[in-house]
Amino acid sequence: MKQLCEKDLNYGIIGNCRSGALVSDKGSIDWLCLPKFDSASVFGKILDDKNGGSFEIITETESRIIQTYDGNTNILITRFHCEDGVFEVHDFMPRYKLDNGQYYTPPDLIRFFKHVEGAPKFRIKFNPRLEYGRFDTKIQIYDKYVKAQTTKGNYDSMYLYTSMNNSDVACQQLITLYRDEFILVSYNQKLLKQTMERSYMKLMRTKAYWLTWSNRTTHYGKYNDIIDRSALVLKLLSYQKTGAVLAALTTSLPETIGEVRNWDYRFCWIRDASMVIKIMSDLDHHKLANRYLNFITHLLPEKDEKIQIMYGINGEKKLTEFELDHLEGYCGSKPVRIGNAAYKQKQNDIYGILMDVIYQHFHLFSVTLEHSEELWTITRNMVRSVQRNWHKPDKGIWEMRQNNKHFTFSKVLCWVAIDRAVKIASLLQQNKQVDEWLPLRDKIKADIMENAWSEEKQSFTQAYGHEDLDASVLLMETYGFMSPQDPKYVSTVLAIQKELEHKDLMYRYKNKDDFGEPSSAFTICSFWLIKSLYMIGRKEEAIEKFEKLLSYSNHLGLFSEDLDFETKRLLGNFPQAYSHLALIETAMILGGGQLSREEILLQMLH
Repeated sequence: MKQLCEKDLNYGIIGNCRSGALVSDKGSIDWLCLPKFDSASVFGKILDDKNGGSFEIITETESRIIQTYDGNTNILITRFHCEDGVFEVHDFMPRYKLDNGQYYTPPDLIRFFKHVEGAPKFRIKFNPRLEYGRFDTKIQIYDKYVKAQTTKGNYDSMYLYTSMNNSDVACQQLITLYRDEFILVSYNQKLLKQTMERSYMKLMRTKAYWLTWSNRTTHYGKYNDIIDRSALVLKLLSYQKTGAVLAALTTSLPETIGEVRNWDYRFCWIRDASMVIKIMSDLDHHKLANRYLNFITHLLPEKDEKIQIMYGINGEKKLTEFELDHLEGYCGSKPVRIGNAAYKQKQNDIYGILMDVIYQHFHLFSVTLEHSEELWTITRNMVRSVQRNWHKPDKGIWEMRQNNKHFTFSKVLCWVAIDRAVKIASLLQQNKQVDEWLPLRDKIKADIMENAWSEEKQSFTQAYGHEDLDASVLLMETYGFMSPQDPKYVSTVLAIQKELEHKDLMYRYKNKDDFGEPSSAFTICSFWLIKSLYMIGRKEEAIEKFEKLLSYSNHLGLFSEDLDFETKRLLGNFPQAYSHLALIETAMILGGGQLSREEILLQMLH
């Protein structure tokens, strides 16, 4: 299967913080869910060539296709150089601010066809397959629009509006482009007439929004282009309505071709989202942090509310997992899963990662008394949870579905939870809690130092009583548990590199899990190793590895969850928030520090 499948994740992402789409390097929309990120797909070719559905542009003559983003925006330009002419397709989902201060984020996708030269000819293959393509989708052509609707099962529909002839678009007739045109697909029937002027206005306002947003991103001595693009990806994976942050746009893209490690990532993991928010705050995008913390406070209204590891983007707590047997899966990798059973798991690391974000918020911002009191209540509740749970085994950061263990990373993050709680209490002058929590912090650290260290490996290990190594242990320095100069940390970095690095990429771990031995590289772990090498003083090696790793992204600089060790092919859900936040964090450290406003102007001039 692996040799026969020639698919690659050569896609760009577009979106408007309500939903998102993947557009292939040939200009085909192969993934789109409407009206929101976690809705059923209307185009799902990425998961099934035959039954998934797509929205393609098929040129009449041989064409050379170039794809880029329109500067620092989330507008994707696919340029077709054909024998009979040249045209561009500007794909975007409208997003901009209205006069009343609200954001315009309709469940719409616009394809703006820009005529460049000649008389290029092409056909449109508009082939929606609503509700994950469970049943046939019927296409009906009307005067003002083309309507697609389900024929069985749950009722669903979508609408297409165009400046071209409706029948020509819907029936794959040959179209000659003489001037600019547009196609708009929407979950909703439009009340106003859709015109070229209206589509162009939406394009320009959306472009202005993204340029303004990107301009706020902190600049560094190096790597600003890749930081900017990764920040734009992370922004697209944030859900405007609630402040939730998705792990990825897709479901069931396999970690390894032909295997069953296929999961739905269109949900908000507390760990992933909190790490994203911390990085985005460092880049001066503080509104994301505020919305995310509001999401958290709304999730935990009761003092004894148990925090889950993940939630739906609207705060759903039950994410029942089931399989779509009618879909073949990406490169035949079944099953295709919807929902995620991991929501039931116990992972003790989430307390520390969330507490770290709350501490950053208190440290950086003056917050309202009401908001401070809410966050202080959550802080005390999480301390109680850590007190009850830190000494118990759990599923760990990698969500092992069978055996619980005393994972070192989980223990370290329990220490982080209490450490940040102590610092928050100090900021708020709650000295009684400081005195009460300090002994617990010291007790957890002593426990880790005694039980997680292996004399044989000269490294901290994956779990107490085990000799297996794990890349997550590299984060001991990141979270302030150890100094990068500590001999035990230096030894751990080198031991993990020796055991888990393979062909310039990193395993998460090499021991067997629920599905056997891992066989692909986990992208975030490669970034973690690079950062750790840099911090222990091996800077030239780190920079060389970083620039090599960047070359493994797709043509637009985007990363998925995994990479194939041999071919460096992108695997796993895409684009992956985890991978891009680690890219940003590593680039910030290797990039030579923040630039002043004067330095930024000089850089722009050169």
